[in-house]
Amino acid sequence: MNTPSSPASSEVKPNESKPSYVKLAMRNMVRKGGKSLFHFALTTMGLLGFLIGMAYLTR
Repeated sequence: MNTPSSPASSEVKPNESKPSYVKLAMRNMVRKGGKSLFHFALTTMGLLGFLIGMAYLTR
């Protein structure tokens, strides 16, 4: 039960440092391009809708 865990990514070589969070996020975004773009567009539309709604209610 106390066995050392293997690295999460088999691409990391022993003498290289682990990739940064941003690098892993960008790699994941490229791998899942369509879904990432859809979620980005959905988030943008939701944020714009919220801001426009708040501007309308507080005018």
